[in-house]
Amino acid sequence: MGLIAPSILSADFAALGADIKAIDEGGADWIHVDVMDGSYVPNISIGPMVMKAIRPYTKRPFDVHLMIVNPEKYFEEFAKAGADMISFHWEAVTHVDRAVAMVKELGVKVGITLNPATPVAVLEEILPSLDYVLLMSVNPGFGGQKFIPYAEEKIGKLRAMADRVNPELIIQVDGGVDATNIRMLADAGADCFVAGSAVFKNRAMAENIKTLKGQLN
Repeated sequence: MGLIAPSILSADFAALGADIKAIDEGGADWIHVDVMDGSYVPNISIGPMVMKAIRPYTKRPFDVHLMIVNPEKYFEEFAKAGADMISFHWEAVTHVDRAVAMVKELGVKVGITLNPATPVAVLEEILPSLDYVLLMSVNPGFGGQKFIPYAEEKIGKLRAMADRVNPELIIQVDGGVDATNIRMLADAGADCFVAGSAVFKNRAMAENIKTLKGQLN
């Protein structure tokens, strides 16, 4: 599939609208919106009001990654602000099945995010209900971290699980993705690649997206 989802966490927040327009025109498939609360992860980013403000700058799908405690409280707000898909962390939710159903009721695609050390086996029962799974290949909270190597094996395990019960599942990878490893991740079974630093470095967004996609051809 080879979808590129630039993370706007690495964008220029003083010119967020312009940067979103630039990555749209540069070939981004999804726009990855990292939402952090300073509690679940040690950083704070943006909320639904900011997302609503930037929504008019692109028609690309907004892929909202909630790195927050009690994400259920905010599903509706982000859906109203323009989210096309919402993922939340398995580790942050007590009643995962209920949370998945809540997102689906909003008419939004739903995903579950797993931290690096969380095994994919926890998804066995819920996997048929999901549109996508986001595998973190760094510990969440900050951009620019190095890729954790064992994430490659996790992708393969999840792909094998999905092929049995949900062949249409999109596997997304986030953390340390760049031109040196994106082909390896695709070969392991990943479909969508979140890239922050690799897209926004040197402010050459279109060129960087082209480079990443070139590795997938």
